Amino acid sequence: MIINIVGGGPRAYIPPLQEYEIAQTKWVGVDRGTAVLLENGIKPNAAFGDFDSVTKEELANFETAVPNLKKYKPEKDETDMELALSWAVRQNPDSIRIFGATGGRIDHFLANLHLLEKYAHEKRPCEIIMIDCTNHVSVKLPGLYQVEKESGKKYISFLPGSQDVAGLTLQGFKYPLENRYVPKGSTLCVSNELIGETGTFSFSEGILIVIRSND
Repeated sequence: MIINIVGGGPRAYIPPLQEYEIAQTKWVGVDRGTAVLLENGIKPNAAFGDFDSVTKEELANFETAVPNLKKYKPEKDETDMELALSWAVRQNPDSIRIFGATGGRIDHFLANLHLLEKYAHEKRPCEIIMIDCTNHVSVKLPGLYQVEKESGKKYISFLPGSQDVAGLTLQGFKYPLENRYVPKGSTLCVSNELIGETGTFSFSEGILIVIRSND
């Protein structure tokens, strides 16, 4: 099962959602992201938020269209996205894809990036990836990973998260590395590229943000 979560970020950053609808896919709206789903002809399985960014008429439509709508007070400790992601993780999906979480307000984007790192630390079995029209963002714990060339995602960047990264090795890349220590704040591994159809990266300590992008 795949769970697709759609936030209320700028529509210009959200790719065509129908391309991500396959068998056993569940859709979740986050606040105004619920409207984005309905406008695309997709009925959400669930929706979360304080819904302070929608009109009363829109909210009434959500309550009719969405079988599992959770409305919260604006004064709360979690963001709407965190509430939705926490629910999604508890469903034990194979993967979670997040849309409408980049662009617009930088504080919202950084908070969403922190959520990826939070759930990576919990060592959940499912992959969580943040997707917009030009980027795929994921967070990795130490280990060995294989990557494949992806049409439209020429560049691959590796950035330390909240911890320094030790033992970073990149094989099959234009700019290879061998057992490299990469401290927080380093831009050493921005805009790398695969030289063949596949490559691998590995590291022994820390946490790594992996971003696949096009221009």
